[in-house]
Parts: sequence; C-alpha cells; structure tokens
Amino acid sequence: MPPHIPRRPAHPVRLLGIALVPAAAATAVVLRSRRTAAPNTSHPTPPPTGQGGLQRTSRFQRNRSVAQMTTRLGAEAAVHKARRAVTPKARREELDAEFQTRTAQHIADELGEMKGALMKLGQMASYLDDGLPEPVRLALGQLQQDAPPMDAALARWAIERELGYDLDSLFSYFSPEPIAAASIGQVHRATTHDGREVVVKVQYPGIDEAIAADLDNTDLLGRIMAMIFPGLDPAPLAEELKLRITEELDYELEANNQRHFAAFYRGHPFIHIPEVYDDLSTSRVLTSEFAEGERFSELETWSQDEQNLAAETVFRFVFRSLYRLRAFNADPHPGNYLFRPGGHVTFLDFGLVRRFDEDETELFGTLIQTVLSDQISEFRSALEVGELLRPDAPFTDEEIHDWFLHFYEIVRHDGPTTLNAEYASETLRRTFDHKSNEILKYANVPPSFALIQRINLGLYALLAHLEATANWRRIAGELWPWVDGEPSTPKGQQEAEWLASKPQD
Repeated sequence: MPPHIPRRPAHPVRLLGIALVPAAAATAVVLRSRRTAAPNTSHPTPPPTGQGGLQRTSRFQRNRSVAQMTTRLGAEAAVHKARRAVTPKARREELDAEFQTRTAQHIADELGEMKGALMKLGQMASYLDDGLPEPVRLALGQLQQDAPPMDAALARWAIERELGYDLDSLFSYFSPEPIAAASIGQVHRATTHDGREVVVKVQYPGIDEAIAADLDNTDLLGRIMAMIFPGLDPAPLAEELKLRITEELDYELEANNQRHFAAFYRGHPFIHIPEVYDDLSTSRVLTSEFAEGERFSELETWSQDEQNLAAETVFRFVFRSLYRLRAFNADPHPGNYLFRPGGHVTFLDFGLVRRFDEDETELFGTLIQTVLSDQISEFRSALEVGELLRPDAPFTDEEIHDWFLHFYEIVRHDGPTTLNAEYASETLRRTFDHKSNEILKYANVPPSFALIQRINLGLYALLAHLEATANWRRIAGELWPWVDGEPSTPKGQQEAEWLASKPQD
C-alpha cells in the first residue's frame, strides 16, 4: 500500500478540497462578421433592480444589510436559547441542529444575494470542515456552485450594452437561464449564427461599486470574518480577498490570460483550455469556446483510478505552467475544472494569473532543492533571500527547516503517496493560524509568493479530497527544469510526445 502523508493530531479546522471561489466560465465560438448585424446604439434603460439585479452596491446599503442580518440572527439565537432552556434534554440536540441549519441558510442566502467580496468570504469558509457545524458548512458550500442569478432581462441588457448589438443579431440562440452564477458574474450558454456553441460570461451591473464598498470597509469585513472564520487571524484572509477579487473584475485581463494558456497548451493530449473570441468580449463580457465535461461532484463518483488520473492532470497543469510557462493560474479549485474519463481536464477561469520572471522561478527551485536534500542552512538562507523569513527569527536552522518541510511533503517520498485530509488541515493552519506556531510570526509572504500559496491551499486540498495516489516526486521531476526527468507514467509519455511535436519558441 502507498504511504499516506504522515498524519498529525486532528485540528478543529479541516480543509476541504473545494477552494476559494466557484466556477465561472467555460467556452464560445467565433461570431460571423458584425457587419451583418444591426448595432444597438440606443443603450436602453436597464430593468428595475427589483427584477434580480444587484440591489445593494453602496457602503451604507451593504452595511445595513449585514447589520440587519446580525440583528436578526441575534434575535433568533435569543429565542433558541429560551426554547432550549425549557426543552427536555433528549430533544435539545435536535433543536440545536435545526437552529444551526436555519442560521447557516440565512447567512448563505444573504451573502449570495449580496455577491461580491462578501460572497467570496462565504466561499472561503467552505475550506473549513470540522471547524464548522455540518449545516453551516453545507449551506456555505452552496456558494461554491451558484449564487442567486440576476434576472434574464437585466443580463440581456448588460450584454447588449457591452457588445453594442441586439442579442438576437449576435446569437441564433441565447439561454435566458444561466448555467453558472458566481460572485462577480454569471454564465449563459448560446449559439452563434454559424451554428457553433458558446458560453458568455457577463458581469453583474454595479458589482464593481459593491466590491469597492466592501473592500474599503474593514469593519464590515471584520464582522463577517469573525462570524465564519473563528480562531484564524483575519488580516491575511482580508489581503487574500482583496488581491483575488480586484483582478477578477477585469475580463479583458482574464481574456489575455486565457489566450496565453490556450496558446501554450494547444494540441495537448489531456489538458484543454477554451479559446477566447474577441468579437464577443469586452471588459465586462467574456465569450469563449464551449467545452463538455463533468463537475467535480461527478468525478467523486468515479473509480479511484479515474480520480487519480484527473489528479495527475491537474498536478501536471499547475507545475508545468509554473516552471515552463512561468505563469500560475492562481485559482486551483474544483469548480474551475471540467472532467472527462481518462484524466482529460478542461481548465476554466483565468481571472487571477501571476506571471513570473526567471529569477523568481529559480528561487522556487532553490527552495525545493535545498529543503529536499536537507541543506538546512542553505534552505534558511534561501528563505531569507526570498523575504519569506525575517533574518532575525530567533530559531535554529533545524527548527526552521522542520517547520517549512510540511509544505514539501508531497514530493519528499520517491514512491506512491496518498494525500489525506489531515495534511490539508495542517496546511491551512500553518498558513493562517498565527497562534499555532511562533515561527509563523516571523514569516512573510512577498508579492511573488502571495498567489503561490494557492498551490498549498487549493491544489493539495483537492488531491487530499480525492485521496489521490501517485509518485508525485517522479511526476514533479518531469516538470522541474533542473531535473527534466524521463516520463514516469503513461500520461508523462503522452506529454513527452506532445512536447516533441510542439514548435519550440
């Protein structure tokens, strides 16, 4: 049997393999020349916000909504406490469960309606498993897949306003019901007049104002964080949220990122990036190629062999992109993947991509090489050079090495290794819980590493959720430039053949 990552004492916070944000887009196709369509220059008045639009965009409105929610929950808690006092002991556990379910659903519903930064906080909370009551975790988990969508008339108006043409002249078919609704926008399936299937992601009108109001209001963020992230330091979570959400607002940036990855992986045997179509895209509308595939929940019902193949593909995509393309799609979570048998995966949502220079990727390599070869003092020096550790940290080199070694566990063993939930839980704790270890107080996250932690929080969480097994060390060796190892799996052989046929830039 392959070894599991060493188990540690269970922590009240256990990481799910479902990451920070929900899925957004899939895909589209080229529109026939716009010269054949009549432009819409009237810019009609949008439907009333009561028809499913974004109704609360100002700081005052969103503060009031949260205040009303906390007041209502406080009143319900008081009523529950009173009822519990007069309820027989045998019935109290059932009464508590009913109260938790109602409370969790209220929070999820409210954050889903408000969308933006506050909904993202709810999605972040889906990382927590044992640390949250099961009804709370399940209710917040709803935010992973879909938010309450905006009204079809408002979505139509928003697309027509952005693209400058009537919807009927742009598409022969456009589904009024979205196939996905997230924190910033929603996705509709459509067909162009030449018969090709597409998806259109449209941003919620006013969401930029709502997000600006949230991110500027530290009191509001603090109150919500205290509600759903007990025991964790909210400061790094707030910074993570700000970094994540502001870049997601720019669909032109996302389109550029997606084109960058699509060009690199074009023709790949098991990695697919949907093509972007510029004629149907703006800073608030993104149209791309439609892709078939199953959601993560369906993958979980497949055999362990199929889950292992899918996990290997995701692992290869993340690290080949990082070390060979020098780009990292910093949203590695299940909602952004579509799965097909045989380990074929379509990767979606390129709203947050970090590109690296050669010096930065060389630093990543130095850290890996020194920590895995037990060059303890050299590893500490590399941490300090990379500004990951303050030079005055009052710990021995061995203490520093042993503490950071956790983040490299997956590639330490040259043999089949299975990740588990305890490892994912410990990863979350070491990233955000400053009370867990004094070393973390001297650690730092410089800009080049701010998104790389998504590998620990997203990728490894997903692999742990699947309990994926592989020789991750050998696979990583194929992808690390300083090793450039021979193919170690059938997928590795497929990828080697693709690379041999790929034009060299």
